[in-house]
Amino acid sequence: MKYGFDNAKYIKIQSEHIRERIAAFGDKLYMEFGGKLFDDYHASRVLPGFEPDSKLKMLMQMKDDAEIVIVISAVDIEKNKVRSDLGITYDVDVLRLRDEFMARGLSVNSVVITHFNGQSSAEAYRKRLENLGIKVYYHHTIEDYPHNVALIDSDEGFGKNDYVETTKPLVVVTAPGPGSGKMAVCLSQLYQENKRGIKAGYAKFETFPIWNLPLAHPVNIAYEAATADLDDVNMIDPFHLEAYGTMAVNYNRDIEIFPVMNALFDDIYGYSPYKSPTDMGVNMIGYCISDDEVCREASYQEIIRRYYTALCNFADGKATEAEVNKLSLLMKKAKITTAYRKATVAAKERLEKSGMATAAIELEDGTILTGETSPLLGPSSALLLNALKHLAGIAHNVKLIPQQMIAPIQKTKVTYLHGHNPRLHTDEVLVAISMMSLIDENCKLALEQLPNLAGAQVHSTVMLSEVDRKTFNKLGIGLTCDPVRKIKPRPESLAR
Repeated sequence: MKYGFDNAKYIKIQSEHIRERIAAFGDKLYMEFGGKLFDDYHASRVLPGFEPDSKLKMLMQMKDDAEIVIVISAVDIEKNKVRSDLGITYDVDVLRLRDEFMARGLSVNSVVITHFNGQSSAEAYRKRLENLGIKVYYHHTIEDYPHNVALIDSDEGFGKNDYVETTKPLVVVTAPGPGSGKMAVCLSQLYQENKRGIKAGYAKFETFPIWNLPLAHPVNIAYEAATADLDDVNMIDPFHLEAYGTMAVNYNRDIEIFPVMNALFDDIYGYSPYKSPTDMGVNMIGYCISDDEVCREASYQEIIRRYYTALCNFADGKATEAEVNKLSLLMKKAKITTAYRKATVAAKERLEKSGMATAAIELEDGTILTGETSPLLGPSSALLLNALKHLAGIAHNVKLIPQQMIAPIQKTKVTYLHGHNPRLHTDEVLVAISMMSLIDENCKLALEQLPNLAGAQVHSTVMLSEVDRKTFNKLGIGLTCDPVRKIKPRPESLAR
């Protein structure tokens, strides 16, 4: 896998910068952690070399002085919002995050339910958490937020929210995903702390957009693609441009909220320590890109991947046409089409020839391989076997899994487990190869190639099962699918 990012440098200079920001404030610092503290797969995809748990490693260095507050929106609880990378709902992820943090010795203070308007699902979730011994607070929706500064900065605005009691000098505010209300929680706490005579500060640790990359850089466009459902827009920070005469990239929500920040700091300190929303950030990630071309290529792939994901979600009723259209416009902004993705072109060409559901992979060295559906294997499973054989130097006509071994697996799936699809999924193929590796040298060699699939790109002409999608994700493979459930074979294909 080609790397374009220096992760060791990032951890070093980012940790130093955060410590400097903590020292700049008095009694307490609320730090909003954007993105994900770990499992940050988006960052690792667009910045090859970035490790998904890099931010967590930095936090571990400050764990004696830090505590974590996890935020979840009542709106996301109500609609059972799902983390697409993990396939779990936000309310379940809150518990997963808490367990992960605590397992690493980090202090998890509480959970804040934001955008609360009396939703019964949020009330039930609060009871569930309290039964587990977790402290829970409500923060309410404020009318005309963030524009009505006078209301927000009053006892009828932030003053109506529950006060989150904290004990450490650094309070990390995080969430399962974007749009949860992390910043509003931080600002509300500044208001509440000031009422109690505590001098508290605010800083933002947001990975994207990268403020010191151009607005139209593919890495920043990929961030817009990742948040298309939130309607986030990257912008030149007008406050930064006016204050310093230099351009910096931020996004609309931070720019919109900046007047509120200034008003709050004016009330607390009599002045604002920040001249722009970019000033609020502590992001040093742009200084750690070691190969710009590698990151550009990875970002192009991510933009197209997000577009196909939206198409499939739209087909399932999980995305809007507006989201698909926005992603289409972002591809135009990046000056790419789906044809830029070589695996997509190869899969469609084989589909045209065979009439069967197909999949194609582009390996890191540029090699293109394809596979198609059969009575024994789906297209993704056939492709995975072809890729492993190629990497291991095994002849294409060699069968890694004997047919007599596949038959009983299929019988179990259909007869005993009452499944409808007898074909082996990718995880079942890997289990079968693992068993065969005890007695077959080819299978052993094939298994050893799995790490070499990281960074590869796959396209399927049909929507894959959740199992197959997760398998490719765990292997570090970028996956796209056409928004098609099933391809009906042409008559000549059936006769083959």
